[in-house]
Parts: sequence; structure tokens; C-alpha cells
Amino acid sequence: MPTISIVDYGVGNLRSVKKALESAGAKTVVTCDQKDLRNLDAIVLPGVGAFGEAMKNLLPIAELLKQLIKDGTPTLGICLGLQLLFTKSLEGGKRRGLDLIKGDVVKLPDTLKLPHIGWNSLEIARDCPLLEDIPDLSYVYFVHSYVPSPANRGDGVAYTKYSVKFLSVIARRNIFGTQFHPEKSSKLGLTILENFVSLSKR
Repeated sequence: MPTISIVDYGVGNLRSVKKALESAGAKTVVTCDQKDLRNLDAIVLPGVGAFGEAMKNLLPIAELLKQLIKDGTPTLGICLGLQLLFTKSLEGGKRRGLDLIKGDVVKLPDTLKLPHIGWNSLEIARDCPLLEDIPDLSYVYFVHSYVPSPANRGDGVAYTKYSVKFLSVIARRNIFGTQFHPEKSSKLGLTILENFVSLSKR
């Protein structure tokens, strides 16, 4: 059973992510301690909150996180956690991210009702172990106003249409990210987390 670090950087939703990962078969540690991070099998960056404040809170452990991820530690970013993996966000001006995935985080068009809240479908563009046993056009739960725009479109795995089409799942080597909340996405979300737990055992 892998032990997964849920990185505590002052955002909400930690409890529901912890409970869901444990239901998916993992041991979990909610932490921002460098010693804990060095001794765990995988990393989850959860996310509800503002990009700038989240990055500010991550600064004390940002370099360690980047090194662990570059060294191959399986990592899952959820919603804001996915956005933090990118080079920069345009939320509240230009804000630097962890720069583990080249690209920007951009706002959905103001002509849409924002934030985008509720159930929407995944259009799966390519195979990915995170989405094993997830049927195309499955519905998952979103709460967001910003979306990832990677420099390399090959990092995209699945898209979602909310008047405009945006990337909702990314994967790059050991890095995975969902713009939706698997911990709020019922049985399919649990399957996605089970897939990540399986990846964390390898």
C-alpha cells in the first residue's frame, strides 16, 4: 500500500481528498514538512483557492517538490493543484508557477457563467493510465474559472466543452493533472484515484 503525501499549502478540500485516496487504497499524510515529503511514494497537490496565495504558501517547499517530481515521483495535481504545475497563471496578473509543465493558466471567456460549476463530460483524446477503465464522455465534477494551456499540446489527455473546449486532463511522464475534482466525481472519480494509487506502487 503506497503512502501518498497530500501537500498542505493552506487551501481547502484536504479532508475530502484524503478520504477519497484512502478509499482508493492508499495511506495518506497531509503535510508541508520536507522530511515527510522525502519519505513518501507519491504526491498529490489538491486545490481550491487562489493561485497567487497558493504559490506563496508553497515557496518554502517549492524547490524540494520540483526536485522530487523531476526525479520521477508520481504526482497528481487536482484543479488548482494542476494549475500550479504550469509555468505561470494569468489569475490576478502574471503569477509564476512551479514550471514543471511549460505553458500558461488562462481564464475562461467572460461571456460564460463563471465559475464553471457542475458535471461535465470528458472527451478522451489519447490513452493514459490515469484514465484506465474510464469510458469516453464520462461525467465528472468541476469548480473553476481558469484552465491550463500547455505549450506542448501532446500533454493533453482529455478535453471538456463548456461552450469552449478546454483541457481537463494532462499527463507528462510521472505528472498527471485533472482540472475537475475526482474526489467529488462519484464512482468514476474513485476509479481515477485508484488508477493513481496503482501508478504510485510501481
